[in-house]
Amino acid sequence: MADRGAGTKTVADNRQARYLYEILDTYEAGIELKGTEVKSVRQGKSNLRDGYATIRDEEVWLNNVHISPHDTASQVFNHDPRRSRKLLLHKDEIRRLIGKVEQKGLTLIPLRLYLKGGRVKVAIALARGKKVYDKREDLKRKQEKRDIERALKSR
Repeated sequence: MADRGAGTKTVADNRQARYLYEILDTYEAGIELKGTEVKSVRQGKSNLRDGYATIRDEEVWLNNVHISPHDTASQVFNHDPRRSRKLLLHKDEIRRLIGKVEQKGLTLIPLRLYLKGGRVKVAIALARGKKVYDKREDLKRKQEKRDIERALKSR
């Protein structure tokens, strides 16, 4: 997995999020995990594809993110792969997010799961869903950019 910045190791990346959503703002949050979940994350056994975050009782919860059960742990100590996990943010960040999420069409989605200084962090984004024509425009722009780079490279 690619590293972004010093001391970070990306474990899982939600590549589809940038295609499906217009990213307005990003936040770094800690994530409350059990021991077997941390071991699975370190092995890269996590998937952010269908994940989203909700705000309940002034706390942010990460839902529908799959972290596989640890191989060598017993059934007693293992975890539910899709359980809700609490995100750790400052209160002022949570209050700011509450105000923005209540606006029409805004949602919180996880962008990537990574290790930073031995701790598991998640980058969440405040995002708005793209319409079909927005996705087509993005693909067209991306293709034009590739064509221009190829033309310049061949010169």
